[in-house]
Amino acid sequence: METLKKIFPLSFKYTGSVANLIIGILIYIVVGIVGGLVIGLTALIPIINIVCGLLGAIIDVYVIAGIVIQFLVHFKVLK
Repeated sequence: METLKKIFPLSFKYTGSVANLIIGILIYIVVGIVGGLVIGLTALIPIINIVCGLLGAIIDVYVIAGIVIQFLVHFKVLK
């Protein structure tokens, strides 16, 4: 559990109310969008395209996992 708290700190920080849950989810969504835009701009260079695709996939998985963990913490499945 301590490892999850270190990797996904926002999921455990924004809990307690529905407003905090929504704020945490919006932060994850904004991080995903900004990361996607930055990767999209750097992926224009052909050689770096493969690395950018892998990095984009990692960011997407991080955002989705963070949101799922945040829901689990909010509904007290994880403590």
